[in-house]
Amino acid sequence: MPFYFLPDRYYIILVIPAMLIAMWAQMRVKTTFARYSRIRTLDGLTGAQAARRILDANGLTHIRIEAVPGSLTDHYDPRQKVVRLSQDVYGSATVAAVGVAAHETGHALQHAESYEPLRIRNTIIPVTNLGSQLSIPMVLIGYIMGFQPLVSIGILLFSLVTVFQLITLPVEFNASRRALDTLERYNMVTEQEHTGVRSVLFAAALTYVAALIVSLANLLRLILLFGNRNDD
Repeated sequence: MPFYFLPDRYYIILVIPAMLIAMWAQMRVKTTFARYSRIRTLDGLTGAQAARRILDANGLTHIRIEAVPGSLTDHYDPRQKVVRLSQDVYGSATVAAVGVAAHETGHALQHAESYEPLRIRNTIIPVTNLGSQLSIPMVLIGYIMGFQPLVSIGILLFSLVTVFQLITLPVEFNASRRALDTLERYNMVTEQEHTGVRSVLFAAALTYVAALIVSLANLLRLILLFGNRNDD
């Protein structure tokens, strides 16, 4: 009997390669961020200053900017209306810091404009969290009990995680595009710095692509293992 938590042929041919891609993407973003963290901005612009300029230029003066501990923990909180920047970004006058800060303000701009993919992603987050917690137990219980409808419901719940990862791609890509366009429009970085920012944001985008690949691999494995066991 195949068991989800033990390696099987689908785990080897699907999940392991996907996990290797994810590991490569994580290393790529860390090395790229580290590289451009050593290159200071010509005018001494810090991540926090870049974020403040972008927000103010777009009429979002009410959105706060806060420093948070950790590395690459940067995010925009739509509920509190605050851009939170990590220690490596907030006070750092580097190309990497400005790029990451600009990306997070891109999410603030999306929220202010009710950007549709962001609205959809935020709407399905509670259901996605529920699906990620209940899907595997439901699949295994249904399989052990020989109750295929419960297995199917579990797989459907797990697929919501993949849908979430899929919707995340346009949200993140759009935030990066907004960051690059805004930095260029307001002449906040030089042409060379703009190239560095693009490299940082491209490396970060790869992590979201990798997350989708991992989710798809796990979903396909679930379907192949448990999708139709009526003939057992």
